[in-house]
Amino acid sequence: MTTAPKTVAIYARVSTDKQKVDMQLRELRQYVVRSGWTVCEEFIDQAATGGNTKRPAFQAMLAAARQKKFQILLVWKLDRLSRSLKDLINTLDELGSLGIDFVSYDNHLDTSTPTGKLVFQIVGAVAEFEKDIIRERVVAGLAAAREKGKRLGRPPIAPNIYDQALAMRAEGLSYKKIGKALNIDEGTIRKRMSKSS
Repeated sequence: MTTAPKTVAIYARVSTDKQKVDMQLRELRQYVVRSGWTVCEEFIDQAATGGNTKRPAFQAMLAAARQKKFQILLVWKLDRLSRSLKDLINTLDELGSLGIDFVSYDNHLDTSTPTGKLVFQIVGAVAEFEKDIIRERVVAGLAAAREKGKRLGRPPIAPNIYDQALAMRAEGLSYKKIGKALNIDEGTIRKRMSKSS
């Protein structure tokens, strides 16, 4: 009994209008043929940054993945999928949770192989480690600022501005209108007045 060939989605991206995806697509299509797979759809983002995931073809690819329309996502290089490590990890994690394998042709990364899985787990561990370090730095930075007597958060409302807000409220103006007139967050005024009432 022969098994059906695996279905593949190809994702290609170039950053400018002057660049072409032809070379990426040619090599990827040849790789699909050599692997005995079938292309179900090609998703192409032309003149799209890899710095975020707000790309039409990228979003369409994710939607197709969530509908399990393909079994493998094939890209030419990792940076074609994303230039952000965080976005890359999140995308690969979602694909993995959907049971979809990921192949980066030029990087020789294939999550269906033991080596590919290991590389992916290492990349994920590095990303998690980086998040922990950033978190520690933020906490240490806040603690150092407090020790130096720096006030954290929004600056306090000046007494004269608060008096103006009280007068405007007495005239029947809403918190929203007061906030807009005095250029202060509506919630801040509401909170301050509720404390004093």
